[in-house]
Amino acid sequence: MFEFDPNGHYKMPAHFPAPRPEGVPSLWYHDQLAMAVSFVTDRDRLAAYLPQPFEVAEEAIVTVTYVRNPNVEWLAGRGYNLITVSAAAVFNGEVDQLEGYFNLVTWENLTDPILTGREMLGIPKIFADIPDHEVVDDVWRCSASHFGSKIVDLQIANTVAVTAEEIAAYMDAQKDKDHPMGWRYLPNVGAMGAAISEPTLFPQENHTTEAWVGEGSIDWQHLTWQQNPTQFHIVNALADLPILEYRPAFIHKGSSNLLVLDRLPRVLR
Repeated sequence: MFEFDPNGHYKMPAHFPAPRPEGVPSLWYHDQLAMAVSFVTDRDRLAAYLPQPFEVAEEAIVTVTYVRNPNVEWLAGRGYNLITVSAAAVFNGEVDQLEGYFNLVTWENLTDPILTGREMLGIPKIFADIPDHEVVDDVWRCSASHFGSKIVDLQIANTVAVTAEEIAAYMDAQKDKDHPMGWRYLPNVGAMGAAISEPTLFPQENHTTEAWVGEGSIDWQHLTWQQNPTQFHIVNALADLPILEYRPAFIHKGSSNLLVLDRLPRVLR
């Protein structure tokens, strides 16, 4: 009979415990390419989606980021794409006070990282079809859709290469703000309310080898329940956030490590 180890680490279905494969020392994501478009929005409208004790940062900035992950170690070299929406935020807890980014939603086009991120880290991941980006006449484009209906289009144009010195200065400036945060919510079974409801922190180590700055734009769709019955309310809420001012858009090439041993994921207090 299967027995749970009280000190073990499982994910569903937990009664098939999976050993860690040999030769996979970390959670490195190699050869990444990211497109990030940021804009200033209405503070009160954005605050409506940040659970307490999160607060909107000094500037109400929302960032939409596409990432192509073609070479993921824990997937034996396979990959997937994602589009994530985050808000500049401050966490004012009883123990922790952090400035960083609150993950509002992340779309991914592969089930395995969706389930792992939702269950273990509290990252609000859901599914979408996200094809690889395209570059035509120096205009970078990407998009996401679900059930055959477009969710969002992202575009960056008029790009200029960033120098190695500028990349190093940017990474230094982000050191104290490298705090991706989320909220893990698991509902009760057969009853109202939450079995688990808690803020989470999931640090990561990022390395940029090349970068460009450009002019970005975001085109959200307004969807009906019939078009996207499980996500239309999320898409429409994001589409209704006013874009008051675009900030410079960035394209990055590099790698990320999602298992930083001296800064492990944890519950915020």
